[in-house]
Amino acid sequence: RMAAAPPSYCFVAFPPCSKDGLVVFGKNSARPRDEVQEVVYFAAATHDPGSKVECTYIEIEQVPKTHAVVLSRPSWLWGAEMGANEHGVCVANEAVVTREPASESEALLGMDLVRLGLERGATAKEALDVIVALLEEHGQGGNYYEDGSSCHTFQSAFLIVDRNEAWILETSGKYWAAEKITEGVKCICNQLSLTTKIDAEHPELRNYVRSQGWWNGDTDFNFSEVFSLADDHLACCSGRESLEKQGGDVSAQAMIDVLRDKDSGVCVDSESFLTTASIVSVLPQDPSFPCVHYFTGTPDPSRSIFKPFIFVDDVKLVPKVQSPSFGNDDPAKKIPRFQEKPDRRHELYKAHEWARSLLENDQDKGQKLMRIMLDLEKQGLEAMEDLLTRTEVLDPAEVMDLFFDCVDTELKFFK
Repeated sequence: RMAAAPPSYCFVAFPPCSKDGLVVFGKNSARPRDEVQEVVYFAAATHDPGSKVECTYIEIEQVPKTHAVVLSRPSWLWGAEMGANEHGVCVANEAVVTREPASESEALLGMDLVRLGLERGATAKEALDVIVALLEEHGQGGNYYEDGSSCHTFQSAFLIVDRNEAWILETSGKYWAAEKITEGVKCICNQLSLTTKIDAEHPELRNYVRSQGWWNGDTDFNFSEVFSLADDHLACCSGRESLEKQGGDVSAQAMIDVLRDKDSGVCVDSESFLTTASIVSVLPQDPSFPCVHYFTGTPDPSRSIFKPFIFVDDVKLVPKVQSPSFGNDDPAKKIPRFQEKPDRRHELYKAHEWARSLLENDQDKGQKLMRIMLDLEKQGLEAMEDLLTRTEVLDPAEVMDLFFDCVDTELKFFK
């Protein structure tokens, strides 16, 4: 039996399910419990012809120009679990298991493809095209975890969203299918979800599955049925109902509430897996308003706070949510890989560990701290809501330090 994929959840809500012409995106990243996730920003850049980019395991051709991106990522790898770019594109990735064993040989990770899609795509469709072209050229494979003792490999699914539409992209090796979404609420998790509504696909997809004897061509082509192991493609999404119950009022707060819900299983806290970081993005359909991206940068959203980030030039970097860098001495970069595990905790992560022990050992103090934190989060959410209903144009100087200040304030509370 193949290892179960980590049970992450991603969501998108479009009007009329969401509030005031906003597209709302969210993801909980379920990963091995002790893995540290950092939040990193990379400015837009131009690159010399012929230059290369070193991804987690392999080097590929760089493009002439990359967009500015903000990413939440396991700090040992190059790519990201989820993130956004300056053009209001958001991408999240899910590890999935299909009837085809995922490749152990090192290629692009699903998480590398998240970052590559964001750096190279100015719309959701462009990001999708980038991802499938790179899959075709380089393939996917390699260890998903920082684990020297065994190789954990998966296929990938992606939720790719911009202000106008979303694409669900599901892959097995280099083969893929995608569905376009422009309304309602959609959830993807660690199982294939595409059925017969396919809006784009690998040109050889149907020939390939026929040649494998997985489909005879006489029935409707159902991607999940063809590619899933036995009964794996059952409805997976417990969070969707709670979003649909909001009845046209899905907001950043509603998405945060869904991501915090442990009873539904959306907020994972199990023996092997934990929600190690979360994101919520609000993308106004009116392009004159900025997109707002909220990151926790810490594990367990029910004990973390969502802090807003807005893309502007000269945005202030936030070293306190960045893990230490080990350069070429990083055990993730040496072959054989992962022979040791360095301490990758960043300052905010360490402060959270202290707060967690407080919550567990001194409930009154812990509860009080949590109330203060949630109040801080609420102020941020209200300030952002105000920003998205204003008529005057956003002054970049006003939000340049936004994420920095929120992290700083959070740390001060822990001191």
